[in-house]
Order: sequence, then structure tokens, then C-alpha cells
Amino acid sequence: MKGKRLSLQAVLIILVVGVVGVSLLMTDVLINHAVGSNILQEQEEKGQTFARLVAEAEEIQEGLEANDPAAVQEYAERVRETSGLLFVVVMDMEAIRYSHPDEELIGERFVGEDEGPALNGETYSSMAEGTLSPSLRSFAPVFNSGGEQIGAVAVGDSIESIDQLMAENHGIILTSSLVGIAVGITGAVLIAAYVRRILHGQEPRDIARTFEERNRMLQSVREGVMAVDQAGVVTLVNESGRKLFEEAGLPDNPIGMKVIDFMPETGLHRVLKTGEAELDEELRLKRMTLLINRVPLTVGDEVVGAISTFRDKTEINALAEQLTGVKIYTETLRAQSHEMKNNLHVIMGMLHTESYKELHEYIRELTEMNGQAAHAALKQFADPVLGGFMHGKLSYTREKQVQMDIVCPSVIPAPADPKMNHHLITIAGNLIDNAVEAVQEQEVRKIRVSFQFEEKELLIEVRDNGPGLTEEVQKKMFTKGYSTKGDDRGYGLYLVWTTVQDCSGTVFIDTQRGRGTTVTVTLPYESQEGNDDPRTYSG
Repeated sequence: MKGKRLSLQAVLIILVVGVVGVSLLMTDVLINHAVGSNILQEQEEKGQTFARLVAEAEEIQEGLEANDPAAVQEYAERVRETSGLLFVVVMDMEAIRYSHPDEELIGERFVGEDEGPALNGETYSSMAEGTLSPSLRSFAPVFNSGGEQIGAVAVGDSIESIDQLMAENHGIILTSSLVGIAVGITGAVLIAAYVRRILHGQEPRDIARTFEERNRMLQSVREGVMAVDQAGVVTLVNESGRKLFEEAGLPDNPIGMKVIDFMPETGLHRVLKTGEAELDEELRLKRMTLLINRVPLTVGDEVVGAISTFRDKTEINALAEQLTGVKIYTETLRAQSHEMKNNLHVIMGMLHTESYKELHEYIRELTEMNGQAAHAALKQFADPVLGGFMHGKLSYTREKQVQMDIVCPSVIPAPADPKMNHHLITIAGNLIDNAVEAVQEQEVRKIRVSFQFEEKELLIEVRDNGPGLTEEVQKKMFTKGYSTKGDDRGYGLYLVWTTVQDCSGTVFIDTQRGRGTTVTVTLPYESQEGNDDPRTYSG
């Protein structure tokens, strides 16, 4: 079992405290060494200064020449007491003391064996132990008025006093170091808390795991994903996005490129400026059409990037075709079920009144009507999907108590491209639904749907006897989300418009107030072989 891992906060505290501690320790050692050297140098200079002053005093020179230790001792002791030195010793050229803090030692030879250079005219300092204690000694030669050396002066300061002075300075440095460590610990805690806050309380291992999980998720989704930073530079593209770019004839690895240079149509640079999401938009490239969403990435109120998800619209259309087939089948069954329930109520009433003759005639007419309508719907369209769809719409309009006439001067051949079925169902279905809604307030509810195929062109016309459209509605009727019927509407005619544009077709609207509206759609239509027999039937 692995031991418990340290948290990021603990690691940061240990790291910062360690760095600060080592730095302060090294600083303490270096400063202590430098301060010690400075103190020693200052003491040496101080000692040499006192030694020269004593050596230049007339009392000392006259006392040595007159061989008068008493006069020398008096002056030397006065200097020692005033300066706080450990000793002031004056000696002749034979190193015989003329002064000493211990008068009993006057007349004896100087102890320490470091006086030689001073008797040779040098001024210097040294460390030695004499009759008192280890001391820092400074020497200076004594010359008479004629310039002849007649002795030397040695002044000393206790090593212990020097050590005490250095210890006092080291205490100050140590206190400063401890304060620095305390500040370092406080700073480490604050830095760790700040890092933890900006990481939302997560540990680095948690962030790494989350990153790996998100990366795998991005690579596994079928939608293309592309993200840009605040400057509009592409920072992320998943595998599906690379494949789509490659199929569209674009570079498959745009990371590091400006998105406006790579694919200006993507609109991400616009989202970075506005900070507003753009959903379910179409992006037409050279080789394909993508369905794209764009959303800004924000931190607080600042837009720090944008992300786009996109998918080949061909796949969406294929899925929509499957769903459309299911929807058509469901609507047909629902309408027929409702219609059959009404017919059964009529039959039950006739049985209850024992109107058997009328019942027989009603059932015969009902059977012939439904059979003819179904047969006609299937025969007017060579493609069974479109025929089944129109048959379902007949049931739907009967349920809504709307008379729908379907006119086909000739049998509509099956399209060469199976995708065209989806486009026709989208266009005709939404136009029929809008026509049914338009006539709901009329006393006589009628709509007319015609299909006409001629010279590689298919014309679809849907006419209703509704109240007609105002100029304002005509201007906005194909706008996404616009509807006069309430919220969450306004997508049917938008789909008609975009589908017609995808097919390179045209839409024409003829409307008169109080007399109805006719919508005419013309589409390029590559067909299989078909029949030209004219057909018209009603439901």
C-alpha cells in the first residue's frame, strides 16, 4: 500500500521554507564570517592606532631614554584605563618591560615571542597568549627625536571581549534570520492557499487525471471540437475535427494558427468580440456543409477564449431521414387510429338503431374511399417513401377536418439521389403543416398541393384559402425562430428556406389578404425513369 501523498499545499510550504531556510543559513554564515573579519580588522586598526599614539608620546620616549619605568608605567596605565584595553606594555630594545598592568612583572622580559618585528621597526598585529590571557596584540616601534629606535609598544585587547562583540552581532543576524524564516513560512502558506484557490481546491494529480479524462472524451466524441484562446489562436482540435478538416480540404492540424487565417467562416473571432453564443448555424465549406455551434469561454466577466463544435450535415440529414420515416409512420397510424375510432362510433350507432341497410352502404363507401385514396397516393409517386408520406398527410388533414387536394399532372419519378427524398419531405411537410394551421379559422378549410416534374425540374406548390399574410410577416417568415403562433415555434419555414438554398432552388410567395396564400418551390431534380400519366385525388 502506497503511503499518503503530500498535498500541494504541504509541498509548497516545505519547498518555500526549505529554500528560505537554506538561503538564510548561507546568508547567516557568510554575513557572520564577513562581520567577524570586519570586527577583527577594526580591532587591529584600533590597537595599532593606540600603539602608535603611545609610541609617539614624549613621556614614553623620555622614560625609555632616561631608563625611568615609573614614568612610563604611569602614562601607560592612564592610557589603558581610558581606552579599555587589556594591557599597554612598553619595552626596550631587549624586550624588557617598562610597563604592565601587573607592576610585579615590570623589569621582566616580554612574553609571547611575537615582539621581534616590532623591535625591528615594524607596526603590526598578532594573536598570542601572554601573562594575562589570549589577546589581540598590536605593536609599534618607539623612536627618539634623532630617529633611533629605542623600544616598542604592545597594546592588547582580550580575545574574549572580541568574541563577545562578534556574538552580539551574530545574535542580531540570527534574529533577522528567524524573522525571515517566519515571513517565509507565512508567505508559503499564503502562496499555497492562493494556488489551491485558483486550482479550485484540486490537487495536481486530480487535475492530471481530469485532464486525461477530458482529453479522452474529446477524442472519443464524433463531433468536431475546436477551441481558441483570447487572441484567436487555435489551441485544441480533436480527432473528429481533424478528419472533417481534411475532408473539407483544409489543413488537418491548425493548432497555433490564427483561426481567422485558418477558417474565417467559423465565426469564432466574432464570438470572442461579442461574447455571445451562436447555436445551430450552418457553415458551408468547399466540399461540405457543417452544422456548427459557437460559445464563448469566460472566467468571471472576461472572455478568455471560445469553443466550437461541428458535424457534417450529411450525417445529420441521414439521421433526420430515419427519424422522419418513423415520424411519418407514427403520424399516419395516429391519424388513422383517430379516424377509425370515429368510424366505429358511427357503426355502433347504426347497429344500435338497427339501420342495417344504411350501415352496409356506409361501410362500402368507407372501404372504397380509403382504398382509393391509399392506392392513389402510392401510385402518384414512384418513390414509396414520398407516396407513404403524402398518404400520411391525407390522414392528418382529414383528422384536422381540412380538405387537401393533391394534383400531379404526371407521376413523380423517384429521385436519382436518395437524399432528395429528405429534402422533399422537409419542404412539403412544413408547407402543408403551415397551410393547415392557416385555414383553421375558415368555415371551409381547403388546401391544394401540386407536384409537377418537367425537364429536370420539380415544382411544388401549396395553396390555402386562409387569411393571407401581411407584409411584415412576409419579410420575416423565413427567419429562424420567428413565429406569430407563440414561443418555441418558427423553425418549419426556416427549414424550408435553408433546404431550398441547399438544393439551389427558389421560393416564391403569392398572397392576398382574405383570399389565401400560395407558396411555390422550384428545385433542380435528377430523376429515375417515371410515368407521365396525370393524376388528381382528394382526401
